[in-house]
Amino acid sequence: MIAPLSRSRNAVIAAALLVGVTAGLAPAQQERRTRLDASHYTIDADINPATQTLNAQVRVQFTPTDNTQSATFELNNALNVSRVVDGANRQIPASRSQGDSTIRLNFPEILPKGQPVTLTMTYDGRLTGNEESPVYGIKFASIQNDHSFLMYPARWFPVTDYTVDRFSADLRISVPTGYKVIASGLEEPVSDNGGKLTYKFAYKQQGFPGSIAVVQGQPVRTTSEGVSTAAWFREAKDMSTQWGEETGKILGFLTGIYGIAPQASLTLVETEAGTPNGYSAPGIVFLNPRALKQLNPRLLANQISRQWWGNQVSPTTRNHMWLVNGPARYAELLYVEAQSGAGAMETDVHDTYVESLTLDNIPVIQSGRLEDYSPEYWAATSGKGAAVLHMLRYVIGEDKFKETLKTFLDAYAGKSAGTEDFRTVAEKISGQKLDYFFLQWIESSGAPEFKLEYTVFRTPKGFRVMGKVAQDLDTFRMPVELRIETEGNPEDKKTEVSGTSSEFVVETFGKPKKVTIDPNLRVLRYSRDMRVAVAIRRGEMFAEIGELTEALKEYQKALDVARNSSLAHYRVASVFMLQNNYQSAANEFREALNGDLEPRWTEVWSHINLGKIFDITGQRERAVNEYTLAVRTKDNSQGALEEASKYLKTPYERPRPTQ
Repeated sequence: MIAPLSRSRNAVIAAALLVGVTAGLAPAQQERRTRLDASHYTIDADINPATQTLNAQVRVQFTPTDNTQSATFELNNALNVSRVVDGANRQIPASRSQGDSTIRLNFPEILPKGQPVTLTMTYDGRLTGNEESPVYGIKFASIQNDHSFLMYPARWFPVTDYTVDRFSADLRISVPTGYKVIASGLEEPVSDNGGKLTYKFAYKQQGFPGSIAVVQGQPVRTTSEGVSTAAWFREAKDMSTQWGEETGKILGFLTGIYGIAPQASLTLVETEAGTPNGYSAPGIVFLNPRALKQLNPRLLANQISRQWWGNQVSPTTRNHMWLVNGPARYAELLYVEAQSGAGAMETDVHDTYVESLTLDNIPVIQSGRLEDYSPEYWAATSGKGAAVLHMLRYVIGEDKFKETLKTFLDAYAGKSAGTEDFRTVAEKISGQKLDYFFLQWIESSGAPEFKLEYTVFRTPKGFRVMGKVAQDLDTFRMPVELRIETEGNPEDKKTEVSGTSSEFVVETFGKPKKVTIDPNLRVLRYSRDMRVAVAIRRGEMFAEIGELTEALKEYQKALDVARNSSLAHYRVASVFMLQNNYQSAANEFREALNGDLEPRWTEVWSHINLGKIFDITGQRERAVNEYTLAVRTKDNSQGALEEASKYLKTPYERPRPTQ
């Protein structure tokens, strides 16, 4: 073990980095389709865990937004359509496109714009969890003997305008006796058809109710902060109460910010390996078993917040997905701040800013072109979305920021909204014109790097600081803090940075010793340290998918900026170790120990890995010395002390290559 990366990522998802943003764009043909506004689904589905099969008949009511003679629905490639009929029971020809998981229907006459259409689609297929997913590399559907789940992103029913088109639904899901179905909506009485149970759910409001789970046994129920939670866990059953109690705390906390929760109680469902860590449907949170091994309040805060952001209010188009993923990510930070204080939040803000800058050449408003669940997609919609909210909080103030969130959710509950809608609410609440803010951070790309020059003059009443802030973005405008450290208490002032060069004048009573711009790191910006962190983050992404040459290039960018970065040297050493280049790895671990030792765990793990190298090369005495030095650090990051103690007793052996 070389030690976990600082922020774990799904290796397959990270593959999008290899080919850059262009290859990470969604298919262009999707933008050319006539939009269909689906209003209601009636889903009759039979799930057979023994054969891992789904048989379904789905009636969908939709309205074309333009005159068209065709309609395209997304449907999982593993499902085979046997029949499609219209409201007059006429069979409609259908053709399958495996490349983008779609079914194209060709009608005998033009469907007029705005005129409702009803279609019934009959299909079946086997969903073992090993099929190609509509979201590349991520599992959203699996039918197993002891559990099953079919989530909306799996497109297990015909989908229009994914994540955007809101709909109501009636679901009738049949399973063998001994199984129970979990779904969104009001549960109606169960029908017993002799060896088969049919569970019925009615979801009357417009939303995204198309995710279900099939479970066995009984859930662990908890009540915390007045919130009832049912946890359907298998491998992590002993963690059910902890997760249930934390769910109540988080839901209560978020209700205090956002207002009444869309769901009075929540159901937690364990999925299986290969799924995302979390996925939120109305009233249901699906959780990966790996994530359940220890309580993760951040993951819960992110997913529970989506009961409001995404389920209650959704974007008008995928270009506005930052209004879902940004607030969800920021909910993590708000909860960390509430539980652990502002200092803990500052660390998370820094990590969020780093993530957002791994993609700085695509405006957030163009994120609809990015592949779903790709690193670029998360950097733009989640990382930068949360960064925008953090900066907005600074610009308009704490109270008005939280009032903006609540007012926006109230105004658009059960509806779709876009960036312009959010800006309008923020301007109304704050009393400020914020077009410059959203133009910079949502509609434009890039981030500034400030250069500060100043001179101090004595005045009859104290001192005057006259200076200039320079940066490269011509259209940039942002209020920025200045901290003037004096012989007394430091003084904080605000100045507006506008364009590539902005002058400022600040009067102080005490003699200024140092002036710092943006001391609290409110603004998303580059600096020496930020460029290092961003390069290392990108290198980590490449390393996880085995693209070691590309990883080394990114780590070298970090070292070009900061030669003493222990983390950059450590990552380079890790790559050399994976390549069995032990001399170069040892050199780089030594460089890590001689560097800035940030983060602190680089010290203990550099000693451990040097010990492993000496064991591999038959130098046991030197290996023992390194393991001993590791133990002396008393740093147990990622189980380091247990690892060192193990190899003090028994020499490390290089893993045998797999055949």
